[in-house]
Amino acid sequence: MNYYLGIDGGGSKTTCVVGDDSSILATVTVGASNITRVGEAGAREVLQQAIREACRAAGIKPQQVLGACVGAAGAGRPEIAGVVCNIVTEIISGKIEVVGDMEIALTAAFGTGPGVIVIAGTGSIAFGRDAQGRTARAGGWGFAVSDEGSAHWIGRMAVSAVLRAADQAGDERVEHDPGWPAARLFRELETAWSVESLEQLAHAANTSADFAILFPAVLAAAEPGDAVAREVIAEASSELAQLARIVLRQLFPGQHSSAVPMAMAGGVFRHAAMIRELFYNEVRVANPDVVLNPQVVDPVHGALEMARRAG
Repeated sequence: MNYYLGIDGGGSKTTCVVGDDSSILATVTVGASNITRVGEAGAREVLQQAIREACRAAGIKPQQVLGACVGAAGAGRPEIAGVVCNIVTEIISGKIEVVGDMEIALTAAFGTGPGVIVIAGTGSIAFGRDAQGRTARAGGWGFAVSDEGSAHWIGRMAVSAVLRAADQAGDERVEHDPGWPAARLFRELETAWSVESLEQLAHAANTSADFAILFPAVLAAAEPGDAVAREVIAEASSELAQLARIVLRQLFPGQHSSAVPMAMAGGVFRHAAMIRELFYNEVRVANPDVVLNPQVVDPVHGALEMARRAG
């Protein structure tokens, strides 16, 4: 029996799947393994934990894995890919391939065929391939300058929107006013970050806080109708649609003879029906040829497929 392993190593969680030639035997999810966020030591601990736990659940030993594929953010940089490969090599003796997280997502959505995948998790990127095998990307340049529409971006924009709303109110006590337009969003952010005032919120935001963990708080405020939270959600959807349009223009300019497959991946899409709907509507207005898969794809299945191919 041949055994293969696929890993999707993200900034919030890491998923590892073990399969044989035709079926999935086990799947586990552990913590973040993005090297730029957790460092090499942190990535080693999490990646090796994921491999051991997945192999244990599948009833095999890591040494029995014939081939593995790891999708990791930043793997386009040889130094990042090299470090990840070395980490996995320490416990797996089979063939190991390290690729960008967008590559495993594209494979999960379309196999070897054409299409555009838009990923929105802790970070974000749009990536596509046409029928001739040409690829294009947009976004994904890192949380400090890019990752538009991601969980990190949404959290940061929500904090900014609350502070701007406080400035516009011109009242230092506005945070205690239930009629303040940003009141619901502020309460959700307070709880998520364990702060008690606007000053503490601003201080947390300027001291290396984790903005991505605010994403559920923004959704919790937006769903009952908080106008400020909904504006942030709408801006995120528009940013993601813009990434998609850039890739569509590069790979499928003026296409009208056939449909362009598109898919979504990542926790932002998975957990926010509002974003999925707004994103789809905005993309379709400019690109009526797009056929969007309504199911949010799981990139780790693409990693497993790529491991099987390489093996």
